[in-house]
Amino acid sequence: MNILLTGASRGIGGATYDLLKKTGHRVVGHSTKGSDALVAGDLCDPSAPRNIWDTAMDELDGHIDVLVNNAGIYEGVADNVSDDEWHAAWARTMTINLQASADLSRLAVSHFLDRGGEGRIINVASRAAFRGDSSQHWHYAASKGAIVSMTKTIARGYAAEGILCFAVAPGFTVSEMTEEYLAGRGGAKIIADIPLGRVATTDEVADVIRWLAVDAPASATGSVIDVNGASYVR
Repeated sequence: MNILLTGASRGIGGATYDLLKKTGHRVVGHSTKGSDALVAGDLCDPSAPRNIWDTAMDELDGHIDVLVNNAGIYEGVADNVSDDEWHAAWARTMTINLQASADLSRLAVSHFLDRGGEGRIINVASRAAFRGDSSQHWHYAASKGAIVSMTKTIARGYAAEGILCFAVAPGFTVSEMTEEYLAGRGGAKIIADIPLGRVATTDEVADVIRWLAVDAPASATGSVIDVNGASYVR
């Protein structure tokens, strides 16, 4: 399959990029600054999603089968900052986490329809979409809740054309904190909240993304797969 993956330089995205390539797929990965292997694009720039899409189309000979919207930020903002700081933090998080994913999804749907239907979109959401997040991260939780709603809307709107849409909702992963932090007081509190007794690995989340991109049955479209060690069950 030909796959476009955003946020492919590290963490969940890096693990997914490596796994998809290792399992024989043609993958165009993206990162903010780019590299010899990855397409550059700052998702704060409204023109970036189309530029990333067009570059991927060129590299994949005009044919993309799967879009994986993984890129995102997790930046806190206090509830007592100035109005300007508050609005700037919300705008940045919503632009990168939600608007860019929506823009790329719209381009993917159009491409899939132009070639007669069929294609897949996988959106990386978060446990925060369902249980919320810290008092510093209203905007993050809101962006991920919107990603889930968008996923279900795309799934309902285009299933008849064979266009499938799924989401993954990880909790904490190893990439989000250092081993030192996990070994400390804050890490102990996080682990105590996870019945499995550990955080998820990026490889585990990548495995779920690969399955949704390649093997998940069509009837599962609209599903959100939790990868959080039962720290939040729905």
